[in-house]
Amino acid sequence: MSTAEQRPRRALLVSGRFGKGHDTVSEATAAALTRLGVESRIVDAIGLLGGAGSRLGEDVFRAVLDRPGVYDAFHFTQLRAGSRLARGLDRASLRVMWPRFLEVCDDWRPDLVVAVFATGAAAAARYARLRPDVTTAVFITDATAHALWVHPGIDVYLVPSRLGELAVRRYLPDAHVRLVTHPTRPAFYAAPSRAVARRALGVPEDGRCVLLVSGAWGVGPLIECATTLADRGLWVLAVAGSNARLERRLRAAAAHRRRLLPFGYTDRVAELMAASDVVVSASGDTCREARVVGRSLLLLDVVPGHGRENLQHELELGGAWMAPTDPGALVEAVDGVLRDPAHHAVRSVASASAWEAELLEALGSVGFC
Repeated sequence: MSTAEQRPRRALLVSGRFGKGHDTVSEATAAALTRLGVESRIVDAIGLLGGAGSRLGEDVFRAVLDRPGVYDAFHFTQLRAGSRLARGLDRASLRVMWPRFLEVCDDWRPDLVVAVFATGAAAAARYARLRPDVTTAVFITDATAHALWVHPGIDVYLVPSRLGELAVRRYLPDAHVRLVTHPTRPAFYAAPSRAVARRALGVPEDGRCVLLVSGAWGVGPLIECATTLADRGLWVLAVAGSNARLERRLRAAAAHRRRLLPFGYTDRVAELMAASDVVVSASGDTCREARVVGRSLLLLDVVPGHGRENLQHELELGGAWMAPTDPGALVEAVDGVLRDPAHHAVRSVASASAWEAELLEALGSVGFC
């Protein structure tokens, strides 16, 4: 038997640095594949664009995120429609990243390629034409899909909602689509009790407590909301994520507000959720994590484009309310949720092992497992 035949099977996971959600799915997928003896490697699609291309891509994304009208216009009129402009940009990105992607594949020799980022989907589809013996999958991290997620030749599309399945079939009616639970990091299944978490943080047992977080980039008027909530008597656990400027402002504000507890990028989010009564957040991974911990959600409409679609899906799932971005109105909304007799979260019943079983069954449906 040759060395190639003896080596473990390998998976290449193509993530993207825009937000933490893509990495969370990639890491969870790699962990699940380990149970099968499959070795995994995760690469960043934006990094594959090269130094200049990577910086340009991130700068453009941040710029349009700061201009919601521009982002909405591009998402709903171009990406959803799969316009010539959108397809042209997708082809241009693929041309730039393809040599580096191919170098990675030549080095890693994957048996499975999983795209967890739209740009990676185009690369996986092209690689499938070059290497039809390699299994290809696309894991769509949003509630629905725009056109650039979908390419002929992908073996299986993994989607977290029925809406996502219908969206894929809009672009490719005969696509093989499997519904899988969106993974949540293990720490949230093992979150401490409210009492334990509050003691660790110094939050009084009888205090009203809000976790305020808005993605890895800290999108939206978080500093204004955090200070107003704290000034109105609520304990506020405010997470800036990787937004260093926001973290500095939160720490400065907290210097003379004992009820405001600021955090930067932290691995204590499960503990912070456990200590809170309500989670105020944009749509995204936080919603799934809050459902696992069992906390109600007030959702800020601050992420345009796909963020608005994700928000609508979270509201439909229940246990979530729309949050006003005006700080004063947000205080009233938190009070309203806490006073509401129907105040309760829709707790997730899935476990880490359950999601892994769904993933492996989906890959088995195309002969990988």
